[in-house]
Amino acid sequence: MPDLSAFSPDYRTARDKFREAARAAGAALEDFVCPAAAPPGHDGDLTADVAVLGPGDAGRVFLVNAGTHGVEAFAGSAIEIGFLASRPALPDDTRLVLVHAINPHGFAWLRRVTEDNVDLNRNFLDHGGPHPANEAYGKVHKVLCPERWDEPALAEMGWTIDAYVEKHGAFALQAVVTRGQYDHADGLFYGGRRPTWSNATFRAILDAHVAGARRIAFIDLHTGLGGYGDAEMIGGAGPSTPGGRRMRDWYGNIVTSPAAGTSSSAPLVGVIARAVREAAGGAEVISGTLEFGTYPVREVLHALQADNWLHVHGDVDSPLGREIKADIRKRLFPDEDGWKGRVLDQGLRILDRTLEGLGA
Repeated sequence: MPDLSAFSPDYRTARDKFREAARAAGAALEDFVCPAAAPPGHDGDLTADVAVLGPGDAGRVFLVNAGTHGVEAFAGSAIEIGFLASRPALPDDTRLVLVHAINPHGFAWLRRVTEDNVDLNRNFLDHGGPHPANEAYGKVHKVLCPERWDEPALAEMGWTIDAYVEKHGAFALQAVVTRGQYDHADGLFYGGRRPTWSNATFRAILDAHVAGARRIAFIDLHTGLGGYGDAEMIGGAGPSTPGGRRMRDWYGNIVTSPAAGTSSSAPLVGVIARAVREAAGGAEVISGTLEFGTYPVREVLHALQADNWLHVHGDVDSPLGREIKADIRKRLFPDEDGWKGRVLDQGLRILDRTLEGLGA
């Protein structure tokens, strides 16, 4: 089993471990200060940190990102720290760029969203034009995001969800709720009406360390979908495209495609990989979302609903608030040695395989 000390109990510890591992590996470090406030008891700024190894003019770049969905960063942070500790041997003409806690507010506050209540992985689109409509979400928004978190409201929520699932199926509900919506700023999976701080920061990192390369591999680390501890590489390219075939060569049967209906994820809009492709210009991009399963979708969704209610209507510093925070942490980071060992082992193997493939 890999060294589980790469995992951290909170954002602050994870950031310190990442910086220490980067320095020990000889990486250049850069931090970006988020304007959002830290939680009570967390002194100092919230930052997204970047570690860079390899030549600045490298033609090949391996970019790894953790914390798009803040609270999911416990696993991604450990994988990045473990990878740095392994002293990866970079192929010639290759640069490694590790982005830690791109959504530091979400990581520190145990939230999936940014300080704007925005799902960062729905925020990367053209905000100058019309935003995608999601009328089906609008019909269930008030039930999914009630003003009260009590027995009657939870019962109505349960009936509504059960009826929808019975009529349309569980995956149809997941698709409607998770694909992104742009009309309810206090709701679930809200993509925002303008680029967030994390969006702008990620693009600045791309401009500084990724743009200009001729070949780019990008992995975005997530948790919450799939079987407990299972790894799934969700491909942005169709399985029959050159990029899709290359991913299959690199990662084997863990590669899935939302467009082909083989993924645990529904098709999404405004995902972070879009920014990588835009920064790449005409360069080749091999891009995947590395997802590690935790609990059933219904349980994860309930935790997200509770956290949304807490920050819109509730009191974080209350017995119910602390209970909700403990639950969302558990649903997206099962703090159990068996789960952590599987995730870290698979994550490190996949990052090693990516470097090998990128350098071939």
